[in-house]
Amino acid sequence: MSITTRFAPSPTGWLHLGHAYAALFAAERANEKGGRFLIRLEDIDGTRARPEYETALFEDLAWLGLTWEQPVRRQSDHTEDYREALKQLENLGVLYPCFCTRREIQDEIARAGQAPHGPDGALYPGTCRSRSTTEQADLIAQGHPYALRLDVEKAMALVQTELRWEDLTRGPQIATPAIFGDVVLARKDTPASYHLAVVVDDALQGITLVTRGEDLLEATHLHRLLQELLHLPVPQWQHHRLILDENGKRLAKRDDARSLRTLREAGWQPDDVKTSLARPA
Repeated sequence: MSITTRFAPSPTGWLHLGHAYAALFAAERANEKGGRFLIRLEDIDGTRARPEYETALFEDLAWLGLTWEQPVRRQSDHTEDYREALKQLENLGVLYPCFCTRREIQDEIARAGQAPHGPDGALYPGTCRSRSTTEQADLIAQGHPYALRLDVEKAMALVQTELRWEDLTRGPQIATPAIFGDVVLARKDTPASYHLAVVVDDALQGITLVTRGEDLLEATHLHRLLQELLHLPVPQWQHHRLILDENGKRLAKRDDARSLRTLREAGWQPDDVKTSLARPA
């Protein structure tokens, strides 16, 4: 069966060896079965995305020998898709406005003495979950900034079924979205969080196999819930190893020494990159 994969970088810095591994991994999965390989730009964060990084990443990927279908999907061109998804979730009654600042959340957690933790740290304590609709409307009318959070307990009550997903490396999985608590799905300056945008984009692009680093493995638990709520198709996943530095830490865009741009300037060839990545981390 033919598959469709994608590589979805953010144009917020230079691509590094970790990005090269992810892009090559996705392309190879598609090539194995004569499938489609797509590029998507996750540029929804307009404060950090820059045109020069976008240009550079296309140059780097082409230098590696990769080809992809056109046109490339840019998240910033499709904010209406995310607004529509938020409207669907709002109609289900599983969203609520959160007026808490990050500092207020930290203080609330500190006062509680101990807070449940999830993959991203301490879970939101639910401060705004119990606000009445009148209070919410008053705060919005007064101009208080707010984020939209998913009421995960209400959402799971609506689903009323066991959510499953298939990881091609790890086998069948059962989703436990509550590990993330009431996550933010949108902010005033960001029309959709990564979690919401990625499930909407993958569905609209017909992605059948999501390949990504194992650091995003647990995010799939939440993504399965959003897919179920929005009646989106369920792809397969394959989470691959991360490329680490000499200290065992995941590579970051600020690590210019391992950026593809720097390596190219130092005389590396595409085969040098592939040989380097073939060695066990």
